[in-house]
Amino acid sequence: MICWGRRPGWPPCPIVQENGTIELQFKTPYFKKIMRPLFHPSIDDVRPGAVLHALSDPVRAAIFADIAGAGCAQTCQAFASMGDRVIPKSSLSQHFKVLREAGLIRSERQGVEMRNTSRCAEVDERFPGLIPAILGAYVKDRQPA
Repeated sequence: MICWGRRPGWPPCPIVQENGTIELQFKTPYFKKIMRPLFHPSIDDVRPGAVLHALSDPVRAAIFADIAGAGCAQTCQAFASMGDRVIPKSSLSQHFKVLREAGLIRSERQGVEMRNTSRCAEVDERFPGLIPAILGAYVKDRQPA
């Protein structure tokens, strides 16, 4: 057995011998941890400023457009690479959080995956024409002059 925590020939740590290994002591609380619930604002609490902020980032706008255009739930992992760019998981989590808290998407945990659906119809009912105008501007900017 290789022991990475001490030098060969040295006696084992008396604290570890007395209390057990770190694995036994500290891993069990992680298994008992309960996931915090996801925040989804009601449609009455959705504000145009939050929508504009969420869609001001081109990556978030592309993520939202793909989710809205899919017509079915999309996993977060589906957006790990967009075009030739690889997006880190931490950045993806932040993008989805901003979209969710702005009221643009609804996220549900299913096992280890997060399934995201668009709330485009609800937001368009509350603010008619806002979403198509923003996404249309992105499409217009991508077209060559």
